[in-house]
Amino acid sequence: MSNDSPTQQELQKKLAEFMKQQFGDKVVFSTVMAQPESGSTNDGPEGSDPDAPMDFDFHLKPKEIKEHLDRFVIRQDDAKKALSIAVCDHYNHIRQTEQEEKSPDKRSDYAKQNVILLGPTGVGKTYLVRTIAQLIGVPFVKADATKFSETGYVGGDVDDLVRELVQRADGNVKLAQYGIIYIDEIDKIATPAGIVGRDVSGRGVQTNLLKLMEETEVPLRSPSDLPSQIQAAMEFQRKGKLKRETLNTRHILFIVSGAFDRLEEIIQTRLKKSRIGFHAPDAKEEIVQTELFRSATTQDFVKFGFEPEFIGRLPIRVICDPLSKEDLFEILRISEGSIVRQYERSFHAFGIEVEFKESALRAIADLSEKEQTGARGLMTVCERVFRDFKFHLPSSGIHHFQITEETIFHPEQALRDVLDAELLQEKSVLDAGIRDFCARFAQRHGLTLKLEPDAVDRIIERSRHEKRNVRDICAGIFKDYEFGLNLVKKNTGLSEFIIPAAALDRPDKFLSEMVVGSYRKDDAPPAV
Repeated sequence: MSNDSPTQQELQKKLAEFMKQQFGDKVVFSTVMAQPESGSTNDGPEGSDPDAPMDFDFHLKPKEIKEHLDRFVIRQDDAKKALSIAVCDHYNHIRQTEQEEKSPDKRSDYAKQNVILLGPTGVGKTYLVRTIAQLIGVPFVKADATKFSETGYVGGDVDDLVRELVQRADGNVKLAQYGIIYIDEIDKIATPAGIVGRDVSGRGVQTNLLKLMEETEVPLRSPSDLPSQIQAAMEFQRKGKLKRETLNTRHILFIVSGAFDRLEEIIQTRLKKSRIGFHAPDAKEEIVQTELFRSATTQDFVKFGFEPEFIGRLPIRVICDPLSKEDLFEILRISEGSIVRQYERSFHAFGIEVEFKESALRAIADLSEKEQTGARGLMTVCERVFRDFKFHLPSSGIHHFQITEETIFHPEQALRDVLDAELLQEKSVLDAGIRDFCARFAQRHGLTLKLEPDAVDRIIERSRHEKRNVRDICAGIFKDYEFGLNLVKKNTGLSEFIIPAAALDRPDKFLSEMVVGSYRKDDAPPAV
């Protein structure tokens, strides 16, 4: 073997440059760092070790998890309880398994607590799962089911989710095998009844996900990932052997979710049939969607389009309730993840403190409810209302403003009012600065300057345009006036002088004309 063989870092750099030359920015070169081959406490040569000790310390109780979720997620008490219990059961089992496997006689069976979340959009399903992952300290991967297809067809490979866990764990394969994979819009891969032929984006994806949710070894190098395969080939050429790196999905927690719009019709039909001849409900009677979801059976999901084996691997069914206007208000008011906090930080970055009045929060909630997108509507409304505020206010002199109900319902007028009020306040401050200069001038020289309103406005405008202090501007304009005006005073006896706006264009000429005029009685400066 040549001593000039490239290091792994050099090899990665050369491969990255090659891929960019061939494909431009359309292909991104990335790798999963290989684990040590010997003397390592991480992965063995055949992949992740399911019996290796947990790489993090889990000691939480269901009530503690729910209390943490209560700080960020409003309502959804049943969902928070169910998720808290499922998560504790899952990770406590992992810890118990490590102890039991040291004594084979004590080994027990366990059905993994994979979860299916049902509920309308914007009720906090993703937020719940992400917050739990952050609390526990495990990597979290979120994806939409619609982007996957069965391997060999156009679309993503579900195994990529496991590889992404490793990336989120910064290459720590041991930690990645305890991660959480969250798949949204799972209802979109349900296979419609009566489909003919091979359904690569529905039934095929369900089959592949089923393998992941049970227990399988996932290669960390994707067969369809050209950079990984090139790296593997060069590694084989350099070492004469190829290490097969895999990750076992045994301890990965899978959580899927969806809106399941058609499911309620299936459940409603079943319930009506079961009640015929007994307590048949009134045709006009409507059952809340979430209550119907709580009555869902495995057969309802099968009719919806899921394979029995697939839905059977999701034993924990959690229902999320839709959010009312009052719920949206509470999210804004007390949630630590409130969008209000985000806007407060955005304005604070420019030195602007904002104060949200309760009436403003209720107005935002009212408009958000009409968006029909749950908590996502809060961002939509806030972006629409505050876009111009975030554009104009950082360049103004405003350091504080209140957000009221009027601000939310009439943002354009509210912004004009804020800017006009700031302009008036600024003008008042600058006007006071001009009067202070004149007072000091009179005290020092015994001469009174009385600026006409137009002259004051001109100096203020110049101060704002040049971003200079009005006192400095006045000092520059009237720097030689004490000498000339004292001469005028000596010739005429006048000590107060009116300064028009025209004098500011050529102040030296104006002073010169006053001095010359003081020698002629008819051309004496105007008396005050």
